[in-house]
Amino acid sequence: MNNVNVSRALPMLAALLIGSVSVQAQQAAAPSLDTVPDKMPFSEPYGAPISAPRAQSLIVAAAAEATRKGWAMNIAVVDSGANLVAFLRMDGAQLASIAIAEHKARTAAKFRRPTKAFEDAIQKNDSKYVMTLDDIVASRGGIPLIENGKIIGAIGCSGGTGSQDEVVCQAAVGALAKSGP
Repeated sequence: MNNVNVSRALPMLAALLIGSVSVQAQQAAAPSLDTVPDKMPFSEPYGAPISAPRAQSLIVAAAAEATRKGWAMNIAVVDSGANLVAFLRMDGAQLASIAIAEHKARTAAKFRRPTKAFEDAIQKNDSKYVMTLDDIVASRGGIPLIENGKIIGAIGCSGGTGSQDEVVCQAAVGALAKSGP
């Protein structure tokens, strides 16, 4: 092999090695599905369902944040049984996001975790099996509503990017914490 061929081959070999190390590092970072946790994750018990007036107050808080940011959103609040309690389609919010907001709220309540957990499972951990589960939305913007350690419902927002949806939901979660039982 002459010097010209070696000088061409070395950068390609280095790129292959770096790429291989990068893939191995990503695979090593993903948690093993065989790991048995000591404590059950996402095990908050279900509590009494959120009342309609409180659900409506969370819609108001979420809509205020969306309005402040200039985002047209669909906002849904479900009770601890994942039944719709309150809903708002802000003027100009996209029609397709009506069902998505409701679905995010139901997923967060039924599975007792933010929908971002499913997004992370697929995007960061390559856990494709999550897509085989019934009634999953693997996009952030659905958050359980927890009061006194119990799930009283969940909120789902849709109409923007996932991160925008999540910001609007967080405003409602913050309002819940301030309002108390």
